[in-house]
Amino acid sequence: MTPLRVGLLFGGRSGEHEVSIASAKAIAAAFCADENAQKYELRPVYARKDGVWHDGEIAAGVLASGTPLGDDGGTTADRWQFPPSVAEIDVWFPIVHGPNGEDGTLQGLLQMVGVPFVGTGVLGSAVGMDKLMMKTAFASIGLPQVEYIAVRRDEIWSNPCVFPKLCDRIESELGYPCFVKPANLGSSVGIAKARSRGELEAALDSAASYDRRIIVEKGAKVRELECAILGNDNPQASVVGEITYDSEFYDYETKYTDGKANLLIPAPISDVVAKRIQELAIAGFLCLDCAGLARMDFFYLEETDEILINEVNTLPGFTALSMYPQLWAATGVSFPQLVDRLVQLALERS
Repeated sequence: MTPLRVGLLFGGRSGEHEVSIASAKAIAAAFCADENAQKYELRPVYARKDGVWHDGEIAAGVLASGTPLGDDGGTTADRWQFPPSVAEIDVWFPIVHGPNGEDGTLQGLLQMVGVPFVGTGVLGSAVGMDKLMMKTAFASIGLPQVEYIAVRRDEIWSNPCVFPKLCDRIESELGYPCFVKPANLGSSVGIAKARSRGELEAALDSAASYDRRIIVEKGAKVRELECAILGNDNPQASVVGEITYDSEFYDYETKYTDGKANLLIPAPISDVVAKRIQELAIAGFLCLDCAGLARMDFFYLEETDEILINEVNTLPGFTALSMYPQLWAATGVSFPQLVDRLVQLALERS
């Protein structure tokens, strides 16, 4: 049997460039393990931070070292010159996290090329990446969510009369603590916790520097639970996991620094709560027309026994610290089996 040529696309024009390399390194190892080694021929393709693509020895070198390449001064025209070998790819496995990677941009490119690819398409990727659109979609099918307020950059960087009224409204409707988030960034980039008027003003100003659309969420004493989804039209849910940490919230450093957070798999919750989370996770996945994989994040208010859907990650991390592959391992699907299943789902979807 001729091996299927899998294009492992990583790097990208995103603040999560280094995380993408780490994810790709773990995925590459899984493709070389067990039956995958005979079933697939891995073709690493690396996208530099300036948008120039590399294949062959250069891409393999970045994958092996884990170190990104710098910008070599290439022109805009260089970004349109993809390596000739990409035409030989049978199926793509994109693992480009963040903007331009999991927001529908890259998915649109791959869809135009007409080659199957792992993961959600343009619609679900775009809506899932934009927290405000995601919340609107979830609300349309009645999924329970934390209270929030949508804010525009022009309301923050405005005249002296508008900004104080915005802060007054946030204090009145949400109170403290609250969380300020850019609408279109992943991995907790640009997120801040505000416990006072001064912190709120600073957080809003910071978030506006990342995105023109911002979301402010009501803070609460919650447990953070996650569920992994695998499948297309008939998706399956993994066991539920819990994240615990000592920092103020699950920020970028906590998420990607070994020892900063603890993953409890399965989460110490009742079977009733776990089943409800799995049901909500599948409902959210189908609501956004996701495909292949997604990680659904939840808040659990133990005092009131409330479960609130927090967000979806349509291209979750695949590093050694990542929750998604660990949840499936605990459910009985090994890392090599997981990447094999994702490729088969991509072919099925196409």
